[in-house]
Amino acid sequence: MTHPYDELSDAEQVEALRPVALQAAAAFGLEVATLVPLLHAYNTTFELGTSDGRRFALRVGTNSQSTPAHAIAQQSWIAAIAEQTEVLVARPQRTRAGQWFVEVDSSALGRPLLVTVAGWLAGEDADALGPDAAAALGRTMAALHAHAETWQLPEGAELPRFVEPLFGDRDLLDAAPGLSDEDREVLRRTRQRAGEAFDRLRTGRLRPLHADLHGGNLKWHEGRLAVFDFDDAGLGAPVLDLAISTFYLRGEDPALEAAVRAGYQQLLPLPEVEPADFEALVASRQLLLANALQLSTTADLKAGAAEYLRTSIARLRQWLETGTFTRAIG
Repeated sequence: MTHPYDELSDAEQVEALRPVALQAAAAFGLEVATLVPLLHAYNTTFELGTSDGRRFALRVGTNSQSTPAHAIAQQSWIAAIAEQTEVLVARPQRTRAGQWFVEVDSSALGRPLLVTVAGWLAGEDADALGPDAAAALGRTMAALHAHAETWQLPEGAELPRFVEPLFGDRDLLDAAPGLSDEDREVLRRTRQRAGEAFDRLRTGRLRPLHADLHGGNLKWHEGRLAVFDFDDAGLGAPVLDLAISTFYLRGEDPALEAAVRAGYQQLLPLPEVEPADFEALVASRQLLLANALQLSTTADLKAGAAEYLRTSIARLRQWLETGTFTRAIG
């Protein structure tokens, strides 16, 4: 049965989440002066201004698959990165009870929602990466990988294991309406080839990955690149982070992908992987995103899910035919 929340517009959904944000703010000991919606997409983020002039980012996990144990891991890792590396991150905040998160019952969605709060990162979003920003992204990724090599999950924390293309999400693509037999065959072959590439990564040690490093999760803060949104973090092979970032650059200037790699190599050698397997990992991101939209409750994302799946299939078909993935289709 469709929940009434699913029938609301984006603006109405945001307003339905405002009581959740206000209740969570109180748990974090924050006296709210302003609460402005910043982003309503996979999750919902508010800019929170306090009565004493401080600013925070309050994130409501509307579509997040994160569990409390995941949130402990994510926030603990971010805190360690802030203390132990030169990577700029939005510092996570604790509740009055000393927890990294709070769960708030939402009458709109009919379930509890996990809420986290981080210090405010001022600066311009880095949505459109130029060569310098791409190189900075590569260096930042390598710094995160170096830190993750020795960092240990704290007690009560866990992260999902990224050992297959959908990262453990329920596969809804086969049940998607309006697909031809040929379309379903493209999806089947993609799952198979990407799955084989993931299988070959199992020989190495898994470590924490951000797993969503692209311009939308980066800011320029005081002349330096800052990283936020660790909600997709999990345990995986380092090359997977590189493939995910590459996905978002495909179809743009090839110099940007080269700059990411060059920046990474300033700190660490590039992860070893066969070129065909790397392309399969890049393509698998398209499969995961198409599936994620099928799961989304956000009005705008739901409305575009069918069209995005058609675009995804066209891109995956081209990859299967040529061996190279590009987003310059659709």
